[in-house]
Amino acid sequence: MFWQPAVYRRPDFMVGVRDMLPQTPGIAAWGLMTGVAMAKSGLSTVEAFAMALIVFAGSSQLAALPLLVAGTPVWVILATAFCVNLRFVVFSLHLRDYLMHLPLGRRLLTGYFTTDMSYAILTHRHPKPAEDVEGRGAQLAHLGGGCLANWLSWMVPSLLGIVLANFIPERWGLGFAGILCLLGMVATLAATRLRIVAAAVSGATAIAAYALPLKLNIVLAIGMAVVVCLTLESPRLKAARP
Repeated sequence: MFWQPAVYRRPDFMVGVRDMLPQTPGIAAWGLMTGVAMAKSGLSTVEAFAMALIVFAGSSQLAALPLLVAGTPVWVILATAFCVNLRFVVFSLHLRDYLMHLPLGRRLLTGYFTTDMSYAILTHRHPKPAEDVEGRGAQLAHLGGGCLANWLSWMVPSLLGIVLANFIPERWGLGFAGILCLLGMVATLAATRLRIVAAAVSGATAIAAYALPLKLNIVLAIGMAVVVCLTLESPRLKAARP
């Protein structure tokens, strides 16, 4: 895969890395949250590390954790993970023509490293599989760069979350993982300057008005973000009208 000179020495490899970089903050936040959740679920550090490295599938990891804690039979856990990851069957059918020229072992390794995001980025830049050797090499290099950036941005925070979870007070529990989950959503959705402003205004307002009863600081934060964004957008919308 991406450790082979024929892959990482191509210019398309760094193109794949750059294409993935804007997505890495959200991926890292989800990875950190998943690592904390695994550690807080009762898994040992070794078990959590093994799950992170072997499974490498955040949605199925999170789906399997409560089943593991409840002592659910293994076949139920495997069936749950299979159902959660059924979307990869569709992805693999689409990627078939991109990768069928590779030996079976390399296809299996590529399948391990390929995620929703790396699949989407590859097919966005290369909507159709190449028919010549040079084109196939370029597409594989692009996929390898995206997969490397994705794997590192997920795995490092995930393993870090497992380690840091031991320093999080027990009373925080999985609620802290929920906060990290929301941070992951914010990091993923904050793709424009206006969204970043909305997140900053709402966050600052919620903190400043924290003393309000009945969680009204949240309502106020939403209202302030809407008002500020509408104020900023109004001149642009007026200019866009015919």
